[in-house]
Amino acid sequence: MIRRRAIGVVKDLATQFPAVLILGARQCGKTTLAKTFLKGEYFDLEKPSDLQVFLGDPEFALRRFQGPVIIDEAQTLPEIFPILRAVIDERRGQKGRFFLLGSVNPALIKQISESLAGRVGLLELTPFLLAEAKGLDVDLATHWLRGGFPDACSEKSESRWQRWEENYVRMFTERDLLRHGVKLSHVQTRRLLIMLAHQHGHLMNASELGRSLGITYHTVNAYLDLLEGHYLCRRLIPYYVNVGKRLVKSPKVYIRDSGVLHYLLGISNERQLLESPYRGNSWEGYMVEQIIAMEQLAHAGSQFFFYRTHAGAEIDLLIDRGRKRTGFEFKCALSVDRNDWTNLKSAVSDGIIERGYVVYLGERSYTAADDIEVVSAGKMIERVGKGLVGNP
Repeated sequence: MIRRRAIGVVKDLATQFPAVLILGARQCGKTTLAKTFLKGEYFDLEKPSDLQVFLGDPEFALRRFQGPVIIDEAQTLPEIFPILRAVIDERRGQKGRFFLLGSVNPALIKQISESLAGRVGLLELTPFLLAEAKGLDVDLATHWLRGGFPDACSEKSESRWQRWEENYVRMFTERDLLRHGVKLSHVQTRRLLIMLAHQHGHLMNASELGRSLGITYHTVNAYLDLLEGHYLCRRLIPYYVNVGKRLVKSPKVYIRDSGVLHYLLGISNERQLLESPYRGNSWEGYMVEQIIAMEQLAHAGSQFFFYRTHAGAEIDLLIDRGRKRTGFEFKCALSVDRNDWTNLKSAVSDGIIERGYVVYLGERSYTAADDIEVVSAGKMIERVGKGLVGNP
């Protein structure tokens, strides 16, 4: 059994809050984590027999459990949240009483903010990170190609991996989005996903997407809110600072799981990936997700941006910890040269960041200039997870 990096954070939250909410995409491993690493009575509210326990008198059901209770797919029963608040407040000092699991961020966050604010600790569980996938004998290249969903990245057959991704995308477009009143047909929704895959790593143009689909850019943004809430895509916002330069204000868009991205792009093996014109943007998105996930586990409160001027100077990822900002450039190459850290050096000089890293596919790690390091991808991910990034 793969031990998830997030379990330590979950247990820490359980010593601080009466309830812990574990959010994440479908099939990312929330249920396995709960059943394997958490102690408590487990209920899956998408299972009729488990749901029935709470339907008749949820208050009575919640009060009768003395030990921890694990409630999976908690958004299925929204009326349980106000009752949870009352039950928690009766014994506010007792921590770790309830573990709530959910896949739909917009619905759950709204219900939590209205009912359980201050009573619940939140954690986002991602698909397998690189360090976790290595427990399945999956190397960096395979993890990048097939993504981190446990069932997908562990597949040995190219055709079985494609079949898994196909069913995942179909389930999402034909079931999950329809529950939120999406007016696009599943064919149009799939087309939107493919268009987003082709914009992966680029500045987002909602008007262009809207024209292609025959809808307004307001509707595009509303659908993107849903895609973000289901952990399928990420809009990375630009970092603003007054340095006398014209800065880009549009967000960059990414398909969060590299396996889903490659499926949507028609990439199914390593050769196709390495020969693809989307290789560089795919690598950037992969590293953005890995580093953000590891940083969130290591440091609470970090914020994430990219930085780009109209003149073209860009930093792929900027981590802001309040007093310290760190920049990253991601290079899909086995070697780098001084031109690859020019933007990082300028950002250090301008006070945008304190330290910068060039992350690449090679194996050597070395100091390139004052406050600039070149680091191999695998080592960089581990250093972020250990909280060793951003320090001199």
